[in-house]
Amino acid sequence: MLTLGNGDVRRILDGREKEVLNAVREAYLRHADEQTSLPHSVFLRFPDDTRNRIIGLPAYLGGPAPLAGMKWIASFPGNVAEGLERASAAIILNSMRTGRPVALVEGSTISARRTAASAALAAAALPPADGRETGVTLIGCGVINFEVLRFLLAVRPELADITVFDLDADRAEAFRARSAAEFGADGRVVRVAESAEAALGAHRLVSLATTAGVPYLDLRGCRPGTLVLHVSLRDVTVEGVLDAVNVVDDADHVCRAATSVHLAETRVGDRSFIHATLGELLRAESPAHRDERRPTLFSPFGLGVLDLAVAGLVLSEARAAGIGTEVTGFLPEPHDSGATAAG
Repeated sequence: MLTLGNGDVRRILDGREKEVLNAVREAYLRHADEQTSLPHSVFLRFPDDTRNRIIGLPAYLGGPAPLAGMKWIASFPGNVAEGLERASAAIILNSMRTGRPVALVEGSTISARRTAASAALAAAALPPADGRETGVTLIGCGVINFEVLRFLLAVRPELADITVFDLDADRAEAFRARSAAEFGADGRVVRVAESAEAALGAHRLVSLATTAGVPYLDLRGCRPGTLVLHVSLRDVTVEGVLDAVNVVDDADHVCRAATSVHLAETRVGDRSFIHATLGELLRAESPAHRDERRPTLFSPFGLGVLDLAVAGLVLSEARAAGIGTEVTGFLPEPHDSGATAAG
C-alpha cells in the first residue's frame, strides 16, 4: 500500500490548478450522469461537544479508471488558537479489482483544493450578466478561502481588487499580507473590510468560508447580481436563502445536517427554491448568467467523489514520479493454494 503524506501531496498538486479543476469538473459531470455511488456522509459527534466533529465520506467514481474510497476528515475549530489547522484528513483508496486498500493519502490539502475548485467552477459557470467583474470578497480568513482565492484567480485572472474580512482582525491582516505576497502581481490590491456587511457589498463575487454553526448573515447587503459562494454552508439565514437563486452540488446531500439550505427546506416544506445543480450547469452548452436583480447562492455540500477525483490524480502522479512510501506487510499475504491446512 502506498502512503502519501502532506508534503508529497503538496509537491504533486502545487501549480496544477488547471488539472485539479479538470478532475473536479469531470467528477461533477459523471455524478450528473449517474456514474457515481455516493452514500450520505456520516457525522461523528461527541457527547457535550457541539463544536467538534469527524465526518466520513464514502464514494465511488465511475469512468475509464474507476475509483472507490473514503475521506475521514476531522473539524476541530479550537485547533486554530493553538497554531494547528482546523481540519485534518486521511483518504483511503481501494482497488476496484480486489477491494483491497491500495493507498493512504493525507487529505487536508486535497479537501481544501477540491472545495476551492468547486467554488471556482461555479464562478466560471455563473458569470455576471453584464460580463464585468473585477473584484472578489472573502469572508473568513482561513485555509479554505485562501485556496478559493487561488482557484478563482486561475479561472478569473482579471480579478484585481480583493477584499477580506474575519472576526479576528489579526487573522484578517495576516491573510491580507499573505494574499498580497502570493497573488499581488499585476497590480492586484488586497484590503481588509471593517465589517462583514461592508465586505458583503464590496464586490459582486463573495466567498463565505467560516466556522459558523448557525446562520447569522442575510444577503440584503449584496449588490444586485452578486454570486455568493456559500462554502461553509451555515452562514446565510433562511430568509437570505429564499430570497436568492439557489444552486447546489447535490440537493439530497446539502439538504441535511442543519445547513442553511436544509433549514430553508424545513421552513417551506419542499425544495422548489433550488434552481439547479452545478453538474447541470457544467453540462450546459453556454454559461447560465446570474439574475441581475437578486443574489445567486451556490451551496456545495462537498461530495466524496470530488475527493476521489483529486486523490486519484495525486496517486497517478505519485506512481509515475516514484513519490511516497510503500508499506509492506499491512495486509495478509495471499494464501498458498498448495499448502495444507493445519490440524
